[in-house]
Amino acid sequence: MTKEEEEEEEPLSPMARVFLSPGIDNCIITMIGFKAKINPHIILDDLKHNVSKHPRFCSKLSDDGARWMKTRVNVEDHVFSPDIDLQEIKDDGDGFVDDYVSRLTLSPLDKSRPLWDIHILNVKTSDAEAVGVMRCHHSLADGMSLMSLLVACTRKTSDPEAFPTIPAIKRREKIGNKGWFIRSIIAIYSAVRLIWNTIVDLLLLLATTLFLKDTETPLNEGAGVGNTRRFYHRTVSLDDIKLIKKTMNMTVNDVLLGVTQAALSRYLNQRYGNKDGEDGTTTSDQNNLPDGMRIRAGVAVNLRQDIGIQPVADMLAKGSKCRWGNYVTLAFVPFSISLETDPLVPLLKAKSIMDRMKHSFCAVVHYSIINVILNIFGPDAKVVKRTFSNTTTILSNIVGPVEEVSLHGNHITYIALSSYGHSQALGIHFISYAEKMVISIAVDPSVIPDPHNICDKMEESLKAMKDAL
Repeated sequence: MTKEEEEEEEPLSPMARVFLSPGIDNCIITMIGFKAKINPHIILDDLKHNVSKHPRFCSKLSDDGARWMKTRVNVEDHVFSPDIDLQEIKDDGDGFVDDYVSRLTLSPLDKSRPLWDIHILNVKTSDAEAVGVMRCHHSLADGMSLMSLLVACTRKTSDPEAFPTIPAIKRREKIGNKGWFIRSIIAIYSAVRLIWNTIVDLLLLLATTLFLKDTETPLNEGAGVGNTRRFYHRTVSLDDIKLIKKTMNMTVNDVLLGVTQAALSRYLNQRYGNKDGEDGTTTSDQNNLPDGMRIRAGVAVNLRQDIGIQPVADMLAKGSKCRWGNYVTLAFVPFSISLETDPLVPLLKAKSIMDRMKHSFCAVVHYSIINVILNIFGPDAKVVKRTFSNTTTILSNIVGPVEEVSLHGNHITYIALSSYGHSQALGIHFISYAEKMVISIAVDPSVIPDPHNICDKMEESLKAMKDAL
């Protein structure tokens, strides 16, 4: 390798350093289902011609782990297509894929070369004829950057020559049309509320970092770093979510948080019922939830001005306002865990939580605080890890293609994105794709032995909310 091939260097962003720090080492797993078998040679050929266009995928870590260094990529080292005995698998393609991806979580990426790999599994599952698994270190990019890259590589299924539609999503800006006096009063009230919420949230963040832990529940008892992770996904109707959103006058994120709160309430009530029931019987039809549970989720917050999928060329442009890489942080959101007779109550509680979260600068300040801590104490700072270990779950929502797309002529049936490396035993990630919403669940099986049950509760909660409307 020549000196010229490694002369370009760029420092890691604050969140990239967090994801690489010992005890976190966070990776993203993206599973893509296809309607036909995949030809590995086509994938290899395309990567050889295009991987150099994406800086992070042709860069490796410097020896001190503080900078990205441009390097030559040997694509064959990053693409794997295992020989699979289909007779041995028989009709359990889903189980084979689950086991294969789970084993990847125990095999760290080689940090002497670019931190990504692709696995092509030509195995029939319940919802695909083949599955492509892309694993990359979270330090390379956040979910929005990766989704933008995936969309740039695909074409519309309905028109193989056309790029997918990129939804234009911007943060809302409320412009009042009232008189100047009323507008001034509202502005003063909003400013005071913003400052107050930010101060309170920062104090809670400090307490979480130092001592404030979530209640031990069946969702986090015995959770830890280094345990294997298993991944499951469930597809629900995006139209149902949009119907609830429109009828309840809220956002998609509000609906997803409400569904998650309701589902985890049902799941925990069943787990506690099974635990407390004598002679093996369940009392899950009663309220078995303990009082005063503290359960919080680290919700991924995109700090960009434009929050949807963006053209990759624009994101890679120098001085881009919608930058590539990791420009996200976490906001710690309290969950309201309770059994409600009215299925719409969790939605109203979720909207209240999200409305307050939008009137706080804590997420932005948190990003700056992480940068300061890393500069002072280095990447092994324990205070950063405690915010993960003291909370229960990770939650994110990513906007995907608005229509069905194909990759090199292969029709994509679903896209499921998740992550591993953090200490939480449960991660929940949502991705919209065409008219579907894919719910991805990542679990530590030693803590949560029945992740399919959580997926069932998600579906049940969504159906109950729709029926109630």
